[in-house]
This record gives sequence, C-alpha cells and structure tokens, in this order.
Amino acid sequence: MCKVCATNLFRVFPPNYRSNYLGGENDDDEPTFDPAWSHLQLVYDLLLKFVTSSCLDAKVAKKYIDHSFILRLLDLFDTEDPRERECLKTVLHRIYGKFMVHRPFIRKSMGNIFYRFVFETERNNGIAEMLEIFGSVISGFALPLKEEHKIFLWRALIPLHKPKSVGVYFQQLSYCVTQFIEKEPKLASSVIKGLLRYWPITNSQKEVMFLGELEEILEAINMVEFQKIMVPLFWRIGCCINSFHFQVAERALFLWNNDQIVNLIAHNRQVLIPVIFPALERNAQSHWNQAVLNLTLNVRKMLSEMDDELFLACHARFKEEESRLSLEAQKRKETWEQLENEASLQPVSGNTAVLVTPLATSITC
Repeated sequence: MCKVCATNLFRVFPPNYRSNYLGGENDDDEPTFDPAWSHLQLVYDLLLKFVTSSCLDAKVAKKYIDHSFILRLLDLFDTEDPRERECLKTVLHRIYGKFMVHRPFIRKSMGNIFYRFVFETERNNGIAEMLEIFGSVISGFALPLKEEHKIFLWRALIPLHKPKSVGVYFQQLSYCVTQFIEKEPKLASSVIKGLLRYWPITNSQKEVMFLGELEEILEAINMVEFQKIMVPLFWRIGCCINSFHFQVAERALFLWNNDQIVNLIAHNRQVLIPVIFPALERNAQSHWNQAVLNLTLNVRKMLSEMDDELFLACHARFKEEESRLSLEAQKRKETWEQLENEASLQPVSGNTAVLVTPLATSITC
C-alpha cells in the first residue's frame, strides 16, 4: 500500500509549476488545478482509508509510514492545487493522530518548513494548511506546556508574521497564537513583544491585520502580563493613530470600543494616558480624514471622563512641549537664514573654497 501511494503521489514539481511569490502580485488569480487530479484523488482516497482503517496496526505500519514517507508527504504541500493540499491536510492530521511515535518528528519537520519559508525562500503554497493542522495539535497539548512547544511559538510562529505574504495564512497563524495564549496566559507579553518586533512600517494592510490580532490577545491577557509591555505597546498604537492611512488610524481607534481594553487602560491610566495623549491631540488638530477625526474626539472625551485632572495635566504638558518645539524650530530657521545671508555677502572668487559634490569632483577630474 505504501509503495503504491509513494509511486503515484510523490513527485517533484517543475520550477514553472510553482507560483513566483506566495500571496504576491498574483494572489487574486484563479487557483491552478493539476490535470492529473482525477488520478491523484483516487490514490489520496485510498491512502486516507488505509490510514483511518480500524484494521491497521500502527506498530506494524510505522515501519512503512516512516520518517522518509512523512517528509515526502510534507513536500507535496507545495502543490498549487488547493484540492490536493486539502487532502494532504486530512491525511497528515490522521497520521499524526494514529502514529504517536511520529508526532515529535512531524512537529519538527513542519517547524523546519516554516523556518525555511521565513528565513530563506518565502515560497511555499501550503503554509496555511500546515498551520491549520498545527492549530488542532496545539489544542491537545498537555499543561504545563513543554519547553519545545514554547520554542516553536517564539522561533516559528512569531517570525511567520514577517513575510509580505502573511495575509494568505494570517487567519490560521492568529488562531495558533491565541491557542498558545489560552493554554498559558503568561505567554501573552512575549507574543506582543514579538509582534512589536515584526511590526510593519510601510505596509498598511499588514498593520490593520496586526491590530486585529493585537485586540484578540488583549482580550485574553491578564493585568500582570499587560503591565510588562503596555508602554511600548501603546507607543506603537499611538503611531498607528497618527497614520495617514485612514484604515490603520481607524482600526487603532476602534480598540477603545473593546470594554476589556478600556478596563486595562483605566487601571493603568496614570501611565498610559500620558503616552497616548500626544497622538490623539495631533490627530484632533490636523488629521485629514473626517471619520478618524470623529473617532479621535470620541476617544479624547472617553479619556477625559476617565480622569479629568490627569487629562488636563497632559494637555498642559502637550502645549508646553509644542511651544518648546516651535521655539526650537524658529531658532533653527533664524540660524540658517543668518548663515545664508552671510554666505551671500562673500564673493566667490580667487582662492575662496567652494563645496562641491563628489560627483562634480569626479567629473572635473
């Protein structure tokens, strides 16, 4: 049986078969269907019935469904045909459930694929399906979590936020991360630190996704873990509030619609209101989008009602800081004007030194 499946299923995909970039420019194109699928489907059905059969003795079958067989099965996840990836997901999940002896190896091999994807190629069509398998695996982890599982979270799942194509598998990735936090709430602060490390600066679509995942994590976080990361976290949220992309600014301000997050802010308002206030005030003064402006004014009002005395103190401090910066800018402008005036009075002749660019120098030479 294993030889039949191996002969008919295991193959190397030709280079032009693979997509140029997972989730890149062509992610909206129609999926590619393998012309041999009618044949492949029969073999997958046979393999699935074989693996799930109650007559199959795992102790005997493990000699044939071995590490080599599993590795070649994992390689097939790179197929562009979504029907084949769906079958592979089901088969591998069944193998993981039936062959307990292979579980550590399957987890390690999937981890290696994630590492290669993140740090080397950024090319693999089956990341979403493998994460879906791993999501159900995490739910079965015993407590307390083993160190190897935490290492997998830090070294594989968190870096998977980095690739440009994260949107293709973001839902499955987010589910895996929240599963870990539900299992062990202490991991929440480490996860948020990882998100801040890989936070997208120039990709607005990714920023919106990150903010959505952040909200899910903050709903499950406890006060102790929140206090470990609240200052850098709200500094980053402040940057998102000031984003010129209105969807990013809107998504950041929508965090205040969540009662759990508002409760966390209220308990730590002495620290957080001074951090977030300048961003809100800058938005209220000059943001171009009316919807963002309205949301900003609502959040300002909410913070004012939360602690009016602290709000007024932050407002006064902001005005002082604005005055200081304005004065410094004026002094700098005056200094440059003075230098320009003095330079304009100097004749450019004789042996007077003149600054030239390196390009001009090379041309002269």
